[in-house]
Amino acid sequence: MFGAAVQTGGVEFWEAPERSGWLMKQGAIIKTWRRRWFVMKQGKIFWFKSDDVNSKSVPRGVVEIKGCLSVKGAEEMLNKPYAFEVSTRDKTMYFIADNDREKEDWINAVGRAIVKQSSSMQDNEVMNY
Repeated sequence: MFGAAVQTGGVEFWEAPERSGWLMKQGAIIKTWRRRWFVMKQGKIFWFKSDDVNSKSVPRGVVEIKGCLSVKGAEEMLNKPYAFEVSTRDKTMYFIADNDREKEDWINAVGRAIVKQSSSMQDNEVMNY
C-alpha cells in the first residue's frame, strides 16, 4: 500500500526505528520531488514532512514491505545520482538519497526486510500444512 489512508498498524514508529533518514520522494500524482523524513520499522516504511517524529505525528504515507517485490538502484532510469526504486505488484516508487552510502544503506535495509518478510510468510505457510 502506498500513501493515502495511512494505517500505522500499531507500529510505534517514533521509537527505535530500524532505519530513518532524509530522502527525496517523487509524488504519486504530481511528479515533483519532495524531501521527506523516512522511518522503517516492523515491516513498514513511513514518511513525514519533518524529522521531529513523535507519538502524535501523522505519517504522510506508508509502504508495507510485505507487498514489496524488489529494491534496486535507479540512477540510470531516472538519470539522477543516488536514486533507487522500491517495487510492488502495482507500483514503483522512486527515491533519491543524499549520497551513495545512504542509497546503499537504504537498499540493503529494505532488501533485508523484504527477505525477512518473505521468509516469515513461508514459515507461516509451512505451519498451516
